[in-house]
Amino acid sequence: MSNPDSFIDEVTEEVRRDRLFAAMRKYGWIGLVLVAAVVGGTAWQEWQKSERAAQSRAFGDAILKATESGTADERRAALAAIPAAGEQKAVLDLLLASDPEENPAATLEALRAIEADLTLPQLWRDLAVLRRVGLQGKELPLSERRAALEPLAVPGRVFRPMAAEQLAYLLVEEGKSSDAITALQALTQDQDAPGGLRNRAAQMIVALGGVPEQG
Repeated sequence: MSNPDSFIDEVTEEVRRDRLFAAMRKYGWIGLVLVAAVVGGTAWQEWQKSERAAQSRAFGDAILKATESGTADERRAALAAIPAAGEQKAVLDLLLASDPEENPAATLEALRAIEADLTLPQLWRDLAVLRRVGLQGKELPLSERRAALEPLAVPGRVFRPMAAEQLAYLLVEEGKSSDAITALQALTQDQDAPGGLRNRAAQMIVALGGVPEQG
């Protein structure tokens, strides 16, 4: 290739490079905006997901607290006072329709109806399982209680700490104090667990002769 041809190629390459840089200066902000939009959208979705999970957990905690109230009238009043709409109201209505002391069979039937309703999100079905196992207690064989609770205790499930607490109590019931203390120690350090649950776990560790770990 002659020197003139080489010179022309070099000039052409420089022109291309200058045009590329000019285009980047002129339109590069579009790419930055798109990247920011994607990152911002992902962050917004994660925040919304976190908010929904927190609201759902608060609703579930309110239901469990209400159903532990003294008399049937007090339980119904506590449940009726819980703000609910949409699917939450459907769950609340089922629970309001029965009371474990006045009609335990109807209560269990209502909870099983929630468990079996595949149109409801998993977290409400998990809540129904948690409540049903708690109501049936030792009337339900320990192996069946464990089988019902273990799927709820895996990472990602909203009521994982509560299910893990109940599983630890099953170990106590079996006389496996050492294993129970280990499980309860994990709960005292679990930042996803409510403060009340962590306190209960620490108290149970002391009752079993252990020493709660300091966070």
